[in-house]
Amino acid sequence: SGKIQGNFLSIISRLIKPANVLEIGTYTGYSTLCIAEGLNAEGIIHTIDNNEELLEIQNKYFRKSGFKNQIRQYTGDALSIIPELKIDFDMIFLDADKENYVKYLELISPILKPGGVLLTDNVLWHGKILESNKNQDSKTKLVDNFNKKILRDKSLKTVMLPIRDGISLT
Repeated sequence: SGKIQGNFLSIISRLIKPANVLEIGTYTGYSTLCIAEGLNAEGIIHTIDNNEELLEIQNKYFRKSGFKNQIRQYTGDALSIIPELKIDFDMIFLDADKENYVKYLELISPILKPGGVLLTDNVLWHGKILESNKNQDSKTKLVDNFNKKILRDKSLKTVMLPIRDGISLT
């Protein structure tokens, strides 16, 4: 996430004041910290990444931030970790392996509280989403399939914003 997207995540989090947040895809932890700015006083952000090598970088910034006690880190396959959490979430930020976006949606839909917010990154996928389906590579088709799935779901209200590589707010 870049600065503009980070500000957007922070604003949404500050509006919601979530008690429980799930972040799928931590990377260096920048988006984690942006979201943490809006947590309620007892709020926790549960963040999952499969890259163990990033833990040192993440923890360096988490310690400096003052939010370390409100961050729970998980390392491994998010598809396996999410069912074990047994928590309902006020806010979910999805920014992991694009190939599994639809699988993540199936896992997180039941644990997103009514009125909760799902933010999904990279929904424009380098602008490739705008190409005709026959010109899309396999990863683009998977992101496009995810976008169409959330748009077709009548129980969801979704807006796609052209911030950075596209972010949807559901």
